[in-house]
Amino acid sequence: MLVLILGLALFLGVHSVRVFVPAWRDKKREAIGHGTWRGAYSLVSLIGFVLIVWGYGQAWAAAPVLYEPPVWLKHLAALLMLFALVAIMVFALPAGRLKPALKHPMLLAVKLWAVAHLLANGDLASILLFGSFLVWAVLDRISVKRRGEAPPAPGPMLNDAIAVGAAVVLYVLFVWKLHLWLFGALPIATA
Repeated sequence: MLVLILGLALFLGVHSVRVFVPAWRDKKREAIGHGTWRGAYSLVSLIGFVLIVWGYGQAWAAAPVLYEPPVWLKHLAALLMLFALVAIMVFALPAGRLKPALKHPMLLAVKLWAVAHLLANGDLASILLFGSFLVWAVLDRISVKRRGEAPPAPGPMLNDAIAVGAAVVLYVLFVWKLHLWLFGALPIATA
């Protein structure tokens, strides 16, 4: 569990610098240069991500189960994941009408992803992983609102259709085999 916690601290810590100490971040970025800052940021993020994946893989099998969600919550989690994938595709693709409406679709996707996985998993490792990301996304969204960042200008609705279509294709792939292949767990509860 220690590797998972270290990974979360590194990954979410570096992603929280802008949230909690933006003036320090700007000062350091100016002092060392944007390129060096981005390189260090990327390296720490990558190390944290690798530690999260490795640590979760180690901790998950042996983690104590704190609650066993009923099957219907697992099905609700599967539905929430469809919306999470739509939000992440809206974020990743050019703006349509949904991107400005959702204001920060990437953070919405993280929150939906985390809530869905908290509904479906009651082991300590999962609660630590998904709960940490949920708390981070909520705090980051509050920070974005306080900074007064304007949402992007709306674009053509075709971009929304492409984002939703891509999300549905990705969702089907995850349900079909991708989630099991990548993470070793069936995404849809059968019992």
